[in-house]
Amino acid sequence: MASMTSEDILNFALVGHGTVGKTTLSEAMLFNAGVTNRLGSIGEGNTVSDYHADEIERQISISTSLLSLNHAEKKFNILDTPGYADFHGEVLGALRVADFAVVVVSGVANIEVGTEQVWKAANASGIPHLIVVNMLDKESANFDAVVNEARERFGAKVFPLGLPVNPGPGFNQVADVLRNELFTYLTDGSGKVSQTPLEGDWAERCAKLHGELIELVAESDDTLLEKFFEQDKLTEAELRGGLHGAFMNHSLIPVFPVSASNNIGVSRFMDVLARYGPCAADFKTVTGTLGPNDDQEVSRPATADSPTAALVFKTVSEAHLGELSFVRIYCGSIKSGIDLRNTTRQRDERLGSLYSMSGKQRAEVAQVSAGDIAAVVKLKNTHTGDTLAAKNAPIVLPGLNLPEHKIRAAIIPKAKGDEEKISTGLATLHEEDPTFVYEFDPELQQTVISGQGELQLAAAVKRLSQRFKVEVDMVAPRVPYRETIGAKGESKYRHKKQSGGAGQFAEVWMYVEPLPPGSGVQFESKLVGMAIDRVFIPSIERGVMAAAESGVVAGYRCVDVKAVVYDGKQHPVDSKDIAFQIAGREAFKEAFKNAKPKLLEPIYDVDVLVPEEYMGDVMGDVSARRGKVLGMETEGRLQRVSAQIPLANLDKYATTLRSMTAGRGIHTQRFNSYEPVPRDQEQKVVAAARSDAGEEGK
Repeated sequence: MASMTSEDILNFALVGHGTVGKTTLSEAMLFNAGVTNRLGSIGEGNTVSDYHADEIERQISISTSLLSLNHAEKKFNILDTPGYADFHGEVLGALRVADFAVVVVSGVANIEVGTEQVWKAANASGIPHLIVVNMLDKESANFDAVVNEARERFGAKVFPLGLPVNPGPGFNQVADVLRNELFTYLTDGSGKVSQTPLEGDWAERCAKLHGELIELVAESDDTLLEKFFEQDKLTEAELRGGLHGAFMNHSLIPVFPVSASNNIGVSRFMDVLARYGPCAADFKTVTGTLGPNDDQEVSRPATADSPTAALVFKTVSEAHLGELSFVRIYCGSIKSGIDLRNTTRQRDERLGSLYSMSGKQRAEVAQVSAGDIAAVVKLKNTHTGDTLAAKNAPIVLPGLNLPEHKIRAAIIPKAKGDEEKISTGLATLHEEDPTFVYEFDPELQQTVISGQGELQLAAAVKRLSQRFKVEVDMVAPRVPYRETIGAKGESKYRHKKQSGGAGQFAEVWMYVEPLPPGSGVQFESKLVGMAIDRVFIPSIERGVMAAAESGVVAGYRCVDVKAVVYDGKQHPVDSKDIAFQIAGREAFKEAFKNAKPKLLEPIYDVDVLVPEEYMGDVMGDVSARRGKVLGMETEGRLQRVSAQIPLANLDKYATTLRSMTAGRGIHTQRFNSYEPVPRDQEQKVVAAARSDAGEEGK
């Protein structure tokens, strides 16, 4: 598809709760624009947007798809995003580069928590939004109830530009508020429509709404408001001219009634977007910083003749092509073969082929200019969130504000020798979705994957199997407990070894004492005289640090303890470095055991956002997890619960919360501190650790 000017390009994200029909809506738009010759079906697995094997199998969107079409002499760049909270990072990436958000809601359900989540994210991005009420062909569809609830949640600026005349099975008529006409669609999915004048109650109802719309638009513009006060009305030309501005400055949140699966109301929605929706040219400037470590602000016109600045907002790996970087060009233009500067990483990049994308279908293009979105193949040093800019005009654009992980799992290879393939696969999956994180934890001796939810991790493991031909098991990750002491403890340890030839001898007198939280492990020598040669002090310290790292009671790292060597003995021949390392290690262990040792566990701050009717269940569950509720506050119709819960009791919490709240509860969690483990729990942890150590030693 040929590149167009920014005045002709509309970049928008389809966002909303899961299963509200975002992908089906995108299919109807592609069909109406002639990109496809049939309406794709999620059930049949033949949609343009959801083309990965796991998306077809699960019948849900897992990653954002870029879809491009031409309609009414405008180019639509549609970012079809997943609805499940596990893949919220994909939504945030799309909203970062979109010029407005199309929030799709179900005509048979309440405003769901996923809708509230994406609405909040769109607000944070500062972009306009509109609402599409879908599924109005269903038995219990209630457009008015959905609009009224949206107004309660999001304000009086929520305003329908069309009304479903016959919602429910057979829905095919929309009363258009802008034109005061009845749009009647064929029910064969063709999108064919006839227009006739409205009559009776529908004419009166739309006329009333038309008048309210004029007032709403007038209030969005001082000049129009002055004319409205003078004349008590606006001309149709003034109304239509003001719609764009009202949409842009968030004075109007249009609502459109549709049935995407039957292609009812979709073409009219597209017509209104093409005429009144925000285009790329409406955003006049782009702002960033001079460099990754230089906060000096830089602004430049978002035009094709400005120095190039583009943001990589998504990376995918395609078979037979390699990695594709999806970029939004904010200034200047890009074309294959040019050199740009990755200002985020301070590396140069030569651009490969450029493509306009529609799902997995791609068309090579020669050049892409400001306002457009395209995919670039084979960038060597560029990752999601990076800025590409002209070498002589550096700028770093704001990256992606991605959520912290909410769930963890350890993975274990089913076959030996797959470690390298697993590592390559995990790196690719992280590149495609930065909210999916992995690391090898040397302390726990596990590869730990993290993300937004159990579904996201399961999808990642599935892709490891499908794309990289490796099988892994997911298990609960070990908890990184810590060991510390509650009192002072002493020991005198003698290491003596004589087995022919050179012997080993070292004696260390040591005491340990507790330190304040966060102090780590400290070592000090208070030797007086020449009981131990000073050359052996570092040897003793190495032994102490080795013991502290490997743990004393249950094999977990020691913290907040000070080890002091104050006396000892040596042998003129048999004392050596290794002897004093061993003596230091064992002296530390004995002193530690004599100092009222105790376990510490990681405690996490947990914020839970739920409808009020689930508060009792959520708070009861927090208590069952040995958690403490710290506070509650109201946020609209939702309640926020702040709590602290031990990490040991947070395994799969995201999944449990969604099950407990019918999918309407969401949470965030972050590490707070280490606190002592209750004695009964400590005994279980120690016993389990010793059992594991015994198994490993067999």
